[in-house]
Amino acid sequence: MGRLKVSEIFKSIQGESSYAGKPCIFIRLAGCNLRCNFCDTRYAYEKGVYFAADALLKKVLKYKTGLVCITGGEPLIQKDIFRVIDGLIRGGKKVLIETNGSVCIKDVNKKAIIIMDIKCPLSGQSGSFLVKNLKHIKSKDEIKFVISGRKDYLWAKRTAERFKGKKCGILFSPARGFLKASDLADWMLDDDLNARLNIQLHKVIWPGRNRGI
Repeated sequence: MGRLKVSEIFKSIQGESSYAGKPCIFIRLAGCNLRCNFCDTRYAYEKGVYFAADALLKKVLKYKTGLVCITGGEPLIQKDIFRVIDGLIRGGKKVLIETNGSVCIKDVNKKAIIIMDIKCPLSGQSGSFLVKNLKHIKSKDEIKFVISGRKDYLWAKRTAERFKGKKCGILFSPARGFLKASDLADWMLDDDLNARLNIQLHKVIWPGRNRGI
């Protein structure tokens, strides 16, 4: 096994997706290939500590918590994470992968659950989505759109239509500091949108804490 640059490892409450509210171990890898306007983990762009992949796997497997979320940055740009994912699944963990959709997910263990964040226009990174990922999305995976305004909302509605045949979960999340959750909720209700309003629960529980949540 190789090594991985890790920003932080911590136990917390999963704050997003359909797994929100569940205790979870987070592996936040350092490094990202995108620069979104609303990014709340800029500290993970560069700084981190190197772990041998087998040492990282052993460390996380020691936790009793059964749910593990691998996030970033963008975790899939570090190719040794694929073997860590395999090892966590062999070790009995349920694994969530938070990815920005710009990296191919074909080789991710099919037992892992992909939470794919497709970037909307106001993020400044629209167009980064790798279209071939469409054929690799599974019904148990989830697609997330972070919405900064009405333009994003209308774009996300149209884009979500492409995933109807996959029957995967669709998440609409208000960008903190850019859009009120109540406004997004109103739009979704007005349109009878078949999606989940995705609030960052961890920031409700621990307001003001920016790391390790």
